[in-house]
Amino acid sequence: LRGAMANAASGMAVHDDCKLKFMELKAKRTHRFIVYKIEEKQKQVVVEKLGEPTQTYEDFTASLPAQECRYAVYDFDFLTEDNVPKSRIFFIAWSPDTAKVRNKMIYASSKDRFKRELDGIQVELQATDPTEMDLDVFKSRAN
Repeated sequence: LRGAMANAASGMAVHDDCKLKFMELKAKRTHRFIVYKIEEKQKQVVVEKLGEPTQTYEDFTASLPAQECRYAVYDFDFLTEDNVPKSRIFFIAWSPDTAKVRNKMIYASSKDRFKRELDGIQVELQATDPTEMDLDVFKSRAN
């Protein structure tokens, strides 16, 4: 019973698919990005959208809603100063100013716990509008 109570207190369950798809992105690079959504009624985080490896950063930003929070993971490819191709796995906490306060609070309070479930995140970004996670920001944080 104590376990169930503790779980209820921390709020959100994490659907197995969340970790599975993240492992695919990390190990097999089968996804360019993953957008995660909290289903409030089920009290769990679920996969909302998967980006194909061929999809772009623009496709990624277009899949984040303008007025709701999301978590997202993005596999960012870049060249180092020595022109060595590298990639970094970004975790993005998307919390637009226009989102409802309750929505922001739920995402903020569950974020660290959810992020811990995804083993292999290298950089975390918080963004309240698209300029805070544009490609220049990614590049400056990736190195």
